[in-house]
Amino acid sequence: MNEQPPVRVRDVMNRDFQLVDGMMMVNEALKLMKQHDARMLIVDKRHDDDEYGIVTLSDVASQVLSANRAPDRVNVYEIMSKPVVSVEANMDIRYCARLFHRMGFSYAPVIEGGKVLGIVGYAALVLKGLVQ
Repeated sequence: MNEQPPVRVRDVMNRDFQLVDGMMMVNEALKLMKQHDARMLIVDKRHDDDEYGIVTLSDVASQVLSANRAPDRVNVYEIMSKPVVSVEANMDIRYCARLFHRMGFSYAPVIEGGKVLGIVGYAALVLKGLVQ
């Protein structure tokens, strides 16, 4: 039997992510998303006992655009999901894929030592994890 060592989430994650303040206005967040070609932003903790959040284009579409709210009058914290479910950097990508499938996720922040290291999504799990 020729077993390969497991591929870890840290090996396939995207280290290019945007960490923003929840007080940021949605229009500013959208500019940042466009500038970095991002589909989501991680919302930073306000203090040590707080948790990270996430805001996605889907959140903006459903809670700002379809609700006819002005993006320059809505703060990110008003539409974000918090706490965000994260994955550990040392997790085997097979378990990460199972978690995504069970929970209906497409991507999640990668955490180590309580800090965000990157973001991982299905594309990275499959294309970087299986194609070598």
